[in-house]
Amino acid sequence: MSQSDTEVAIIGGGAAGIAAGRQLHDAGIKCLVVEARPRLGGRAWTITDPSGFAIDLGCGWLHSADRNPWADVAHAQGRVIDKTPPPWGRAALTIGFPLPAQREYRAASQAFYQRLENAAAEAHDGPASTLLAPDGRWNNLIDAVSTYISGTELDHVSILDFDRYDDSGVNWRLIDGYGAMIAVAAAKLTVALDCPVRRIDHSGKRVKIETAKGVITADQAIITLPSTVIAEQDDLFAPSLPEKVAAARGLPLGLADKLFLSLDDAEEFDQDSRLFGRTDRAGTATYHLRPFGRPQIEAYFGGRQAAALEAEGEHAFFDFAVSELTDLLGSAFVRRIRPIRIHRWGSDPFARGSYSCALPGHADCRARLAAPVDDRLFFAGEACSSHDFSTAHGGFLTGVSAAEQVVATRRRISSTR
Repeated sequence: MSQSDTEVAIIGGGAAGIAAGRQLHDAGIKCLVVEARPRLGGRAWTITDPSGFAIDLGCGWLHSADRNPWADVAHAQGRVIDKTPPPWGRAALTIGFPLPAQREYRAASQAFYQRLENAAAEAHDGPASTLLAPDGRWNNLIDAVSTYISGTELDHVSILDFDRYDDSGVNWRLIDGYGAMIAVAAAKLTVALDCPVRRIDHSGKRVKIETAKGVITADQAIITLPSTVIAEQDDLFAPSLPEKVAAARGLPLGLADKLFLSLDDAEEFDQDSRLFGRTDRAGTATYHLRPFGRPQIEAYFGGRQAAALEAEGEHAFFDFAVSELTDLLGSAFVRRIRPIRIHRWGSDPFARGSYSCALPGHADCRARLAAPVDDRLFFAGEACSSHDFSTAHGGFLTGVSAAEQVVATRRRISSTR
């Protein structure tokens, strides 16, 4: 490490940690971003495929883009933003899903979400699955879509938490990658990579962060670790913080994995079109055809189906996609597709999932996870966001908030000396 003593240690170099670091840097406060991986970005990760295309293995959409602070960062970096409307905002391909059936599904889905909104307005919480229509024809597909939105099926989704999500409905993409942009945003920061944090000791006058590369001491620390890491690492804090661990356990990371496929003769399909693998089961994938007009398919897997495939290995995702796509498009279609890349986020030891979802009855865990401890430990990350959770901009906003709390605390302490 280039330094083992700093004013503020930021644990985690994802969207929240980078945003916090930028805020502290601009305030003239010395900080060190400590990241377990050999790269920055966390659950935002862009790679370049063999054809030279940038693909996002993690988050890929600037949700609520008209108020998403990462859009401003992208503009400042001179990035090209694609404002093509997302495929979920219009009709899917009719292969296996005729337009009349799509209209029925949309009506059933809208009715479900209206029931959810009504229940939340009455401060009723519980599993969102209880609001599905009894024996509803489209319940399985509504549940499948939940796995892409929340990373889990509706029986694990809090009614109140889901209703609190604030979405402007504007969604953009970055041609050269969301993850690439977030990583570059850390250019001015001091960073320690390949440096997993083993323990955060806040028993003494200064915070001691035990890492794989030695001990870092700091006045304050901003913890941006995924909620699953906090929940599953019982000895992370010394003294222990059982309330934080309990809050994190109420906010497990759901699972959403993306498999990228190359596609021969891609022009057969319209750019940015969508195909549902199945409409009669929750364990299915959806297929985004020709994203950005590229000869590719971006296949989405979520929830228990994604977890089951992760357990079998990366090949299982391709086998599953082949099965669904050939059922829809004919057995010869297998010769037109080849796997490019997938990242199993549930198997990633530094993520252990994709994005947070509050369990039924645990919607208020987000505020408890975000609350500072003794003016020395501060918390950020998408799981700490009450209204923008599961997004990179939720991470950004909580990172800025934590940094602002640090700045205010340091000024208050300084003024009393």
